[in-house]
Amino acid sequence: QVQLEESGGGLVQAGGSLRLSCAYSGGTFNKRAMGWFRQAPGKEREFVAAITWSGAGRYYADSVKGRITISRDNAKNTVYLQMNSLAPEDPAVYYCAAARGIVSRLVSEYDYWGQGTQVTVSS
Repeated sequence: QVQLEESGGGLVQAGGSLRLSCAYSGGTFNKRAMGWFRQAPGKEREFVAAITWSGAGRYYADSVKGRITISRDNAKNTVYLQMNSLAPEDPAVYYCAAARGIVSRLVSEYDYWGQGTQVTVSS
């Protein structure tokens, strides 16, 4: 059974940085595309970033492009989300997810999810 565990969330000032980590266990990480999504109160879960199994392909939501970088370390079974220049629109619970097939921006294309980690931005 695949399990995902996020860490690294917290409170940061606007303009600051955070690095989220997601540890993958129970399956073959280096064959899985991975994604990060976020959900703010009262809003639907939305795509943030995704990465192919090799790391060669990286995809971002327009709202975070240039501020956020997704990466992975297949030797450590971990995917990361480096977030810089955090802005008032960024606070949410951030979720790591494993794709059931090819890399995707769609929530429905991911079949395993972590419990989420809270990111809060103070002005």
